[in-house]
Amino acid sequence: MTPLERSTKTSPLAASVTTLWGVGGERAKQLEKLHLLTVEDLLLHRPRRYEDRRHFRAIAGLRLDAAALTRGTVVALGLKRYRQGAKSVFELVLDDGTARLHCRWWNLPFMEKYFAVGNEVVVFGKPLTLKPRTMDHPETEVVEGGEENFIHFNRIVPIYPLTEGLPQRWLRGLIWRTLESTVAASRQSAANLPERGGLDEKLAALCRGAATWPTRANAIRMLHFPEALEDAERARQRLALDEFVELQKQIQQRRRNFESRAQALPCGGDNRFIKPFLAALGFTLTGAQTRVLREIRADLRGRHPMRRLLQGDVGSGKTVAAACTALMALESGFNVALMAPTEILASQHFRNFTRWLEPLGVRVELQTGRRKSGEWRVASDAKTRPPLLDTRHATPVTLTIGTHALIESGFDHPNLGLVIIDEQHKFGVAQREELVRKGRYPHLLVMTATPIPRTLGLTLYGDLDVSVIDELPAGRVPIKTFVRPSDKLPKVWQFIRERLAEGRQAYVVYPRVEESGLGGLKAVTKEFDNLKKQLAPFRVGLLHGRLSSKEEETVMVAFRANTVNVLLATALIEVGVDVPNAAVMLVENAEAFGLAQLHQLRGRIGRGAHESYCILISDALKPESRERLKVLEETADGFRIAEADLQLRGPGELLGQRQSGVPRFRFGDLVRDLDLIRQARDLAARVGP
Repeated sequence: MTPLERSTKTSPLAASVTTLWGVGGERAKQLEKLHLLTVEDLLLHRPRRYEDRRHFRAIAGLRLDAAALTRGTVVALGLKRYRQGAKSVFELVLDDGTARLHCRWWNLPFMEKYFAVGNEVVVFGKPLTLKPRTMDHPETEVVEGGEENFIHFNRIVPIYPLTEGLPQRWLRGLIWRTLESTVAASRQSAANLPERGGLDEKLAALCRGAATWPTRANAIRMLHFPEALEDAERARQRLALDEFVELQKQIQQRRRNFESRAQALPCGGDNRFIKPFLAALGFTLTGAQTRVLREIRADLRGRHPMRRLLQGDVGSGKTVAAACTALMALESGFNVALMAPTEILASQHFRNFTRWLEPLGVRVELQTGRRKSGEWRVASDAKTRPPLLDTRHATPVTLTIGTHALIESGFDHPNLGLVIIDEQHKFGVAQREELVRKGRYPHLLVMTATPIPRTLGLTLYGDLDVSVIDELPAGRVPIKTFVRPSDKLPKVWQFIRERLAEGRQAYVVYPRVEESGLGGLKAVTKEFDNLKKQLAPFRVGLLHGRLSSKEEETVMVAFRANTVNVLLATALIEVGVDVPNAAVMLVENAEAFGLAQLHQLRGRIGRGAHESYCILISDALKPESRERLKVLEETADGFRIAEADLQLRGPGELLGQRQSGVPRFRFGDLVRDLDLIRQARDLAARVGP
């Protein structure tokens, strides 16, 4: 039985931590707070950092605001209460023979019981002042004698996440003893410590063949008690590889299961719609669009239903690619559903697709929570736009465009051959699947103008084939981006008035609909009157998610017609607004938005022949906030921006709460482990099911 894997209930690793020496009821409750229920949980409890206790810095050598490890003897301590006992500060003074160090804990009076005069104490922290040398809330550990002292000193020592009342030294000793007993047990039953760790034996053999990888058993030992700091990182990588391989095996097995039971609908088309559609566009597709459409057509003609992710930067021409994909299915006699996250985007798609497809004999319907195409339709003018082909014998097929209303139980779409989901990151995985279940294994194309970092593409979207439109249409004018503090706003408003006087239009975006009192963020409803005065005599329109459909449409019609010159809005406009005459985007409190969201907002301009400007107003003091905004100033490449956003915000904040199915890893890091994920995908394919 492998002692370092999650296996059957008879495995030593599945045993409760209460079976370990020294773990009673109280300690078990403390370990449970850290989600450490079994021996395996304990052995996979990852240190949050390490201390090199072979080398201590003398107290006299401590530097201001520089984290350091030192040690000394307690020469004085005391607890002071004030404000009638409601507040307190506990302080102890350490001396190592070179100088004294004051350690303080505010409003933690129970710290007093952990120390006594004469204790030798190890301290890790940053001095706040050197006169006297003082650390607030440092990490500490009292030096104790005993036979296990070698675990805690004269080596690189793990520092674990803890909970109240659980000593660092006790947990470190428990993990050491558990590792030792596991090794001893394995020696009684086998010559070498087994290394599967929940992975297939074939994978263990593959990993053993790579001389650079430690075995899983050695990796766990190196994780807790490395001989060098580089060993700890190598151990993390080895254990992360296990996690990534397991994930990739699941993804690949899911794909195999899907393909074994799903037969593709024949949706390759015959070009009778696409040829006249392309001829009427008035421009030629880019090479990237043509390449992507070849990949999609091959899928639609294949044995298995298409499951493809289409990535393309803002303005790269994904909508036209989606139209061509829809026409392939429509030519084949199947209906198509296109789901968008907002009514504004769904309405824009409805206008565009109606203008493009109805002359071909294709009916285009709109289905949202608040309106349907029978109530709101862009009429075709037969005198100015005659049909492009004789539609008397066309197959009665329908493209239905909608929002979340498409996945409601009351909506039925018979003969569904293709599902297209636009701005897929706005939907959860479950919502995507709900729409697909409206048909019998229809083809699926999901699209995003928010490029997906490569690590997320290989994990969260690993079951999808990926196509990338990496070329912008010719003639696009680069957008100039500037980050400015709020004290520059008078000059910014003057600049915007000058652009409006030239006949251009502008967007002004604030983070909130109404003032909430949080963080000083501006709200569109409060600033509306101020903006009208600021930009008079130019007309300002207001758009946010609390307006009715009729109010939204009235504002958008006026803005498209340039009877409204400035659109004051929330981030609602990040998708679905396409006004070529708009040449200025002003975003206030820019630090309140994610990088990808700001890039999407910037993509609302630069859609015509006019020079365009994006101005980001921020008084952010945090260096990371300024660094994020600087990325937008330096590049317009959405893929670079997505990688930077992942680096700066992490996958959880980047994806938000809408996206379900985000994998959680103990050791894997979606920010920096791209090479490991690629190796894992290859290993999983070689290992097989």
